[in-house]
Amino acid sequence: MPKVTFHHDGGSADVLDVAAGTSLMRAAVHEGVHGIVGECGGQAMCATCHVYVRDPYLDVLPEMGEDEDEMLEDTVAPRDARRSRLGCQLVLGEDLEEIQVDLPPSQV
Repeated sequence: MPKVTFHHDGGSADVLDVAAGTSLMRAAVHEGVHGIVGECGGQAMCATCHVYVRDPYLDVLPEMGEDEDEMLEDTVAPRDARRSRLGCQLVLGEDLEEIQVDLPPSQV
């Protein structure tokens, strides 16, 4: 079962086992992970599921789409040109069996 680790600013972490085909945003909202809002429901239209992907996982991510790239310009926390992604656009399973991300201090 795919695994995602959400690292919080204070040092704590939420580790979730999720069904393949589930986005990071959906997994976090379903499990009540503090720091992921997902206001638009996963349509890449709100940037409230912004995460910073940890280095070991950057090379296995799917390519960023135009909509995601545009929304990352509107995040509350600063965008990291290399590590920032929208959790709604990162789906676990097949090529992505595990991922660790850092959560920004705020989404709204």
